[in-house]
Amino acid sequence: MTDFELQADEKALAWLAARPSAGWVIAYNLHRCCGGGKICEVRVRERSARDRQEEYKTATLPDGARIMVDGRAAQRLPSRFGLTVGGLGPLKHLDLVLSGEQWGELLYS
Repeated sequence: MTDFELQADEKALAWLAARPSAGWVIAYNLHRCCGGGKICEVRVRERSARDRQEEYKTATLPDGARIMVDGRAAQRLPSRFGLTVGGLGPLKHLDLVLSGEQWGELLYS
């Protein structure tokens, strides 16, 4: 079953094609800093052995490829969103395409 529809732009498709992987994950990490503030981080990364399928939802690209979505992020993401490449040079990475309001919902609610 697909929980999310994911649209990848040309840059993201090229990125994925150039980096064969056992799978990709949209990871959500929450940390507390020493002052009690909440720091949220969302990253698209390669799947690791520690990732347990039951903790993730599924986002599907139009070609049928699937990306796992952390359950905590899944509660806050829209049913459709995009994937692109962000950063410069060696810092390039896959990133989500969301509106400012959607980013606010994902990171701050």
